[in-house]
Amino acid sequence: MSKIGLIIKREYLRRVSKKSFILLTFLTPFLFAALAFVPLWLSSIKGDEVHTIAILDATGKYAPLFEDTESYRFINGDKGMDKYRQMPEKEIFAFLNISDDLWKDPNNATLYSKKQIPGELSRLVNMTLKKQIESDKLATFNIPNLQEIIKESKVDFSIQTIKWGDDGSEQQSSSVVASITGVIFTMLIYMFIMVYGGMVMQGVMEEKTNRIIEIMISSVKPFDLMMGKIIGIGFVGLTQVFLWAIMTLILIAGGSFFVGGGIDNEMLQSGMALNTSPNMALMSTPQQDNEWIEMLGTINFAEIGILFVVYFIGGYLLYSSLFAAIGSSVDSQEDTQQFMLPVTLLLVFALYAGIYSMENPDGPLAFWCSMIPLTSPIVMMVRMPFEVPLWQIMLSVGLLYLCSIGFTWLSAKIYRVGILMYGKKPSIKEMIKWIRYK
Repeated sequence: MSKIGLIIKREYLRRVSKKSFILLTFLTPFLFAALAFVPLWLSSIKGDEVHTIAILDATGKYAPLFEDTESYRFINGDKGMDKYRQMPEKEIFAFLNISDDLWKDPNNATLYSKKQIPGELSRLVNMTLKKQIESDKLATFNIPNLQEIIKESKVDFSIQTIKWGDDGSEQQSSSVVASITGVIFTMLIYMFIMVYGGMVMQGVMEEKTNRIIEIMISSVKPFDLMMGKIIGIGFVGLTQVFLWAIMTLILIAGGSFFVGGGIDNEMLQSGMALNTSPNMALMSTPQQDNEWIEMLGTINFAEIGILFVVYFIGGYLLYSSLFAAIGSSVDSQEDTQQFMLPVTLLLVFALYAGIYSMENPDGPLAFWCSMIPLTSPIVMMVRMPFEVPLWQIMLSVGLLYLCSIGFTWLSAKIYRVGILMYGKKPSIKEMIKWIRYK
């Protein structure tokens, strides 16, 4: 076996056999599932305490509109504002002061409390008063049955989107499902590049600090050592991705079988209440199981999965070579910040470019960022569920791998000099000189 093969084997087996790797690999899918569903479940649980809200209504027509809920009890205020300010929180949590008709001036209503007003209470008061204000304003038009006419004219409409195949078949599609799929893969590839690229840098720094590298360099070329470390850790990442994919499929299948419809629509809507995005609002409407299956069927997950691996390898090679060069050039974790900042900013820019490309996956931002090698691994994942032309994929992959080879060559030049230098943090100008060395 070649020396680079031995290094790959050493790096792979050393990291895969760690208890931390095994625990993280098998626990992470459960942690992600818990992060997604536990807050949603907890948000649906109501507290036992019922807060009292006093209403000081000078008009007399708004107070009767408020109905008690599980969390709040509304009473007519019979004291002045100063009296309510002095009362303890257990007796009066908040009081609503309405000084005049609100359809004349909405600022005539104010909600007071010693504590920050909860969002649930604020929404409840707003909705109740808004409905009455709209009714009062409609009454000023003096049109008979105007409220009934407006009510009957309201239509709940959402355009149905159909995707047709080459054989003439039709399937119901959804841009929301495609966007969510793209964002999931984008976040995964961003996370893996950051985590495993950082792992390469950390490994190089540890060996350099412990002076082990001096012994290894005596029998292995610096380029072989760097590539062995990069490829070995890359295989660790692919192993983890593969295991997570299998476990996620098992969790989804098991959850569908055991839970079924355990999460009701009310719970889902309460979890989406704070999200004002129109697309996310569509996700909170009830959908038939067969419709969701049909929507998911319009996405080529096999193609996306293959290209995810292709872009992960290319993006990982590109960025991990930079991380290896940084790790070989410095002696301490503090010194890495100067060189890490530009690389981190590039990755963050790529992530935001991908998120902003969801609404227009064929626009200039999405197209050019999916061609530029430094951003293409992340941005292209957002575009893939929307079916990118083959020539764009081929051009993007070709540019990515050409750039990865170039960055690896440049990083190897820095690595071979920096790996044996101690006690000095090099400048960018010095690192450029290292590249010119023959």
